[in-house]
Amino acid sequence: MFQLISQSISISLTALWANKTRSLLTMLGIIIGVASVIIIMSIGAGAQNLIISQVESLGTDLIGVLPGYTEDGPPTGGFAITTLKYEDVLSLRQEKDFLNIIEIAGYAKGFGSAKWKSETYETSLTGTTASYLDVERGEVEKGHFFSKEEEKNLSRVAVLGSAVEDNLFGQSDALGQRIKINDISFEVIGVMKERGVIALEDYDDQIFLPIKTTQRMMQINHIGLIRARINSEENIDEIIENVKLILREKHDIKDSSGKNDDFTVRSSAQALDMIKVITDGLKLFLGAMAALSLLVGGIGIMNIMLISVTERTREIGLRKALGANITQILGQFLTEAIFLTVFGGIIGIVTGVLISFLVALGIQLFGYNWAFIIPLSSILFALSVSAGVGLFFGFYPAYKASKLNPMEALHYE
Repeated sequence: MFQLISQSISISLTALWANKTRSLLTMLGIIIGVASVIIIMSIGAGAQNLIISQVESLGTDLIGVLPGYTEDGPPTGGFAITTLKYEDVLSLRQEKDFLNIIEIAGYAKGFGSAKWKSETYETSLTGTTASYLDVERGEVEKGHFFSKEEEKNLSRVAVLGSAVEDNLFGQSDALGQRIKINDISFEVIGVMKERGVIALEDYDDQIFLPIKTTQRMMQINHIGLIRARINSEENIDEIIENVKLILREKHDIKDSSGKNDDFTVRSSAQALDMIKVITDGLKLFLGAMAALSLLVGGIGIMNIMLISVTERTREIGLRKALGANITQILGQFLTEAIFLTVFGGIIGIVTGVLISFLVALGIQLFGYNWAFIIPLSSILFALSVSAGVGLFFGFYPAYKASKLNPMEALHYE
């Protein structure tokens, strides 16, 4: 048995080596398919790791209140839903000791044009409360953040993100300068310490304004988010339920089941779980799309093997005339197909790993904390699929070869 297997392998390798160019072109579809699977799975894992690490850097001791209600995910519509008010922040702040909350912040976000002398810069506007630093763990590098009095008194003061300062002022000192935001004059009282992009939000490319001032400038009476940092993660479920009770009372909602709530309360841990589910699903979908190219490669292998059977008809007839049975002929051509796919798969894995490393290195050069990750599952998946493709698409040509009539094959021209 071993001798028959080794003989089949030897004959297959000899046949493949005799047609090196054709063999390489045949493997090309498998190489591209396997490399695509590795690259996409690696990029997906790296992106997931980056997003999760950034969310975790904000802390798992956060809860967020969003406008609108949904059971399974973030409310649809985002800031277009107007059920949260500034007064909700004040109500929760009055009960923060009871709620075991360190501090609470409200947010009203938008976009605007900032002007200083001849310079103009388009950026994000974040209207927030004076408690922003305590909730977000942000730091002011120059000057100071606005106070609770400035928050309540509609003061026209602004704190710049580091990127806004660089683009608007260059080497000039921004503190004490007056800028125009949407044609309204503001005094720059502080510049935030550089923080970068966290959870897809660029903390450096925004201007921080008192929330009530922002509401008046944007002509709105609602806010888009409330965020709170809690004392302990151990009783986070209890804190969330107490927040819901206070907001239901404030919004005059009698139903305690939650189905009639006009807000949604989520913890950062729940957000992490949701992100993992979404990114895992996205990785699987993209991996499946890349695996389709393996199907194309398999069809190419079947076509080439059928051509090979036709070209080697006399050889098959001669081997049968000398005593080769159906199993030996079937094994020979099936072995050739498997060798093509397995060799192609190995080359594809090496290629995919190399390209994934270069992609990770390139992203790191742009300042992102991108991890180079090659999931073992992607390698096992690529190898198993490529071997399966060889067996599946190689069987018919091998079976056709094994069924050739020896006499007809010897007379084939």
